[in-house]
Amino acid sequence: MKAAIYFGAGDIRCTDIADARMQADHEILVQVTGTSICGSDLHLYRGALDAIMEKGKSQTGHELIGEVVAVGKAVTRFKRKDRISMGYSVSCGHCFMCEAGQTAHCETTHSAVYGFGVPFGNINGTHAEALVIPYAEGHAMRIPDGISDEAAVTLSCNLPSAIIANRLANIGIGETVALIGCGPTGLMTLDIALQRGPGRLVVLDKLEYRLDIARRKGAIGINTGDEDWKERALAETGGRGFDKVIEVVGLPESLQMSLDLVRAGGMVAAIGVFCDSTFNLDLANVFLRNISLHMNGFASVQPFMAEALGLIESGVIQPEHYFSHSFPLMRIDEAFRVFHDKQDSAMKMLIRP
Repeated sequence: MKAAIYFGAGDIRCTDIADARMQADHEILVQVTGTSICGSDLHLYRGALDAIMEKGKSQTGHELIGEVVAVGKAVTRFKRKDRISMGYSVSCGHCFMCEAGQTAHCETTHSAVYGFGVPFGNINGTHAEALVIPYAEGHAMRIPDGISDEAAVTLSCNLPSAIIANRLANIGIGETVALIGCGPTGLMTLDIALQRGPGRLVVLDKLEYRLDIARRKGAIGINTGDEDWKERALAETGGRGFDKVIEVVGLPESLQMSLDLVRAGGMVAAIGVFCDSTFNLDLANVFLRNISLHMNGFASVQPFMAEALGLIESGVIQPEHYFSHSFPLMRIDEAFRVFHDKQDSAMKMLIRP
């Protein structure tokens, strides 16, 4: 079958590999009908995780809409022809951590993640014609026919992460909020945040076309490429700083921006995926200003997939609006390049096998 394989930094491409096959009773075999590229996949593309990827063998992709082809003997919740998605991390649903809601830290699978290399379980990826979902009953979900493929793909990661960001921030009516990063997950986070009644919501990004989307929704957009971006942002709070800051980028610079913008006694919810091992945190500053810092990039999305589906079904969130391009799997290299370089006002990519 055909699948996307990591060959090195800037080199993820489609090639032929052995067909996906079930090997355990708790598995299901799924034909991929649609997948996408997540912002976290760009860490792979840039080579940030090069040391943990097996070049020429490691598959990529963790977002899915597909159809069940076969089920293992222990699987009772799914059957052939079911339309299905799953959480990006493999969780059994029964261990202590899963029952505690921390499915990304499943003790059975040892925090395995689809398409992220050997240290994350060496699991197959969704950028393929088919894949095996282990412990399917623990983290997969049947998808109604009325949900578009584009919207369904976001259930694996983006939309549940946006829900988690808002739960962490717990925005109160009238509070000032800064959102750093308005890619697809950031914009879904914005959609939910605006419903919570913030007094003022400022979105920061370096891409004007993305800021324009946020502005049309009612947010104040500030380009971080402008020299006076920080002064303009803080001016929206009377210079005091923001009550809540939500970070959806995953870089040391964006985390520092969050700490620079939050007020004393405020809270930072960082859901970006960070690959850097160190950060020069000024502990005294955070301590003396009573800052609450929540890091949740390795998000446990499975417990929030049903809520995310409900938001789509009710029309509160319309993720399909954030898809700008569609590519066949054979052109996954081009899709990565367009998404990484933000060519042609790139937002989210739909990949069709």
